[in-house]
Amino acid sequence: MTAGFVPGNDGGFEMNAMDRSIPAMLVLLVSSLCFEAAAAEPAPPASPVAGIVAPNVRVISPLLVTAGQPDRASLQRLKSEGYAAVISLSPSDARDAVPEESQILTAQGVEFIHIPMPWQAPEAKHLEAMGEAMQRLKGRKVLVHCQMNMRASAMTFLYRAIYEKEDPAKAWGDVKPLWTPTNQWATFLDGQLRAHGIAFEAR
Repeated sequence: MTAGFVPGNDGGFEMNAMDRSIPAMLVLLVSSLCFEAAAAEPAPPASPVAGIVAPNVRVISPLLVTAGQPDRASLQRLKSEGYAAVISLSPSDARDAVPEESQILTAQGVEFIHIPMPWQAPEAKHLEAMGEAMQRLKGRKVLVHCQMNMRASAMTFLYRAIYEKEDPAKAWGDVKPLWTPTNQWATFLDGQLRAHGIAFEAR
């Protein structure tokens, strides 16, 4: 006998091993179907932060925001969100780049400043170019972005510490939740801080 009830030790009947496994199998089947149904549902649209949908958006102040690459729809509404300029630190061939970003922004009257930074080779000239642009844009709302807000957060930290003379520990508080720079980026950050007489380790 392979299924149904079998005589029990107490003279009654009990379910054999196969039948006892059926409820467990049903639970697994139902769970699997529910999981597949949930996975098939589209994810809800991302909610904008500071008016944009992008990875790792960080609001530094009402006039300064850092982020990863904004999506096309976000770029198209930046003027209405109060942005006067965008500084992009991403290389032109970065994954997820919006090829027509410059045209989208200039069509709205939003200034686009491109300072492409190779990931493996950040240099002082990149900071100098960003610092010059940020100084010129003082008092206007600016978005600094790269691909994932790693370059952008690190460079904005340096700008705040070196050009704006902010407490580096406070400025670092807007980088630390996003990432911890290592290798060439740790060397670059520490070198720039030392070059400007700032005793702080970006860790």
